[in-house]
Amino acid sequence: MYRFATYVWRDTIRWKRAPLNVLSTLVMPATWLIFMGLVMPVKYDNYLDFVTPGILVLTMLTSSLGAGSSIMFDKTLGYLNKFLALPSPRESILIGKIVFITIRGLLQSTVILIISILIGATIYPISTYIGMYLLLTLFGISISALGTTVALYLDNHDSYAAFQAFVSMPLYFASTALISLDEMPTALRYIAEFNPLTYAIDGLRDIAKGIIPTFSICFLIILAILIMIICSWKFRSITIG
Repeated sequence: MYRFATYVWRDTIRWKRAPLNVLSTLVMPATWLIFMGLVMPVKYDNYLDFVTPGILVLTMLTSSLGAGSSIMFDKTLGYLNKFLALPSPRESILIGKIVFITIRGLLQSTVILIISILIGATIYPISTYIGMYLLLTLFGISISALGTTVALYLDNHDSYAAFQAFVSMPLYFASTALISLDEMPTALRYIAEFNPLTYAIDGLRDIAKGIIPTFSICFLIILAILIMIICSWKFRSITIG
């Protein structure tokens, strides 16, 4: 346990030393929340309640994809070579990275959640927020592992930045973040039905209604397990010159 905790602490220190980066990661989700929740003329009684789960998932998405950037940073500067040479199991490096990125995403999601409440979102019981955090954790682990896996296959920051730009916003817009499945065009609805963001977003909305989103939870658990298996296999076999 202490081995992976060391890597978590190391990334935490690095994150604390860049406060501007911390702020910049919150600007886009907060802007989306305020603009979409308060400005958009829609037919929902409280569109802010409808759109907040989507913004929370967007926050976790952008934060979790940062796992790949962190791995790429370590590869480029030679830190990863040194970590791999240590006697601690390679899995401890991988788990430490994913745990840190997931915790960071949850902290950023907390800020967004507080902002949503301040501008008029519904305040739910504590049990509801616990359920939301558990679902966001599953989603964060899945995306962190995905970002790490992709970064292990790529060679430089530019390639990973291109992947991140290609994936993040298309996934967001092709989900139920802004409108429900029933209101989507047929082609977009088929895409959204296979989008992991849709299951995370709809799961959060169900939890807010007091419903246990069994299917969403099972989907995200299976997705996290599959990606973690692939990521662990790749990480164990990685060699860096």
